[in-house]
Amino acid sequence: MFARRLALTDIPHPTVWDNVYGFDYSPLKETALSEPLVDTVEMNAVVTDPTPVLTLDLYKVTPADLAFSCPFDLVAQRDDYIHALVAWFDIEFAACHKPVRFSTGPHTKYTHWKQTVFYLKDMLTVQKGEKVECSLHNRPNEKNKRDLDIKIEYRLDTADPNRQAEGTCLYKMC
Repeated sequence: MFARRLALTDIPHPTVWDNVYGFDYSPLKETALSEPLVDTVEMNAVVTDPTPVLTLDLYKVTPADLAFSCPFDLVAQRDDYIHALVAWFDIEFAACHKPVRFSTGPHTKYTHWKQTVFYLKDMLTVQKGEKVECSLHNRPNEKNKRDLDIKIEYRLDTADPNRQAEGTCLYKMC
């Protein structure tokens, strides 16, 4: 079995494009952030409990199963700022004489797969217990089936009108 998990994180938003050796490259920021970052995320940066968004049986999965859309909610576990969504996978090989299970998440020992960071357009200011409603849309790229086109929609569900935020981010994973 293969399970993809997501959580929101407070890792710093990349502002390097705002000042590169004294030059303003901020017009390139949107292009730079359209490709997810594969890197390690410390567990103390994770603001929400993770949620599974996709479970696949590796013995039965078909290419059609890899194009999917799923809504999910993430609940803040503390007051904090959220800059990105972090994704990882858990895997289980149960059909062998000794089952093998492991996770590539920030809560476990480092693996070379690391985690995938999807930076959001907005910085969300959340309070403990508030919910971020999300939707993940994934499909193989039409020109190169090994690449992925990913869309993430998010909306902070808060009674405070000064902190309400919602947006849509498009990513190309090459």
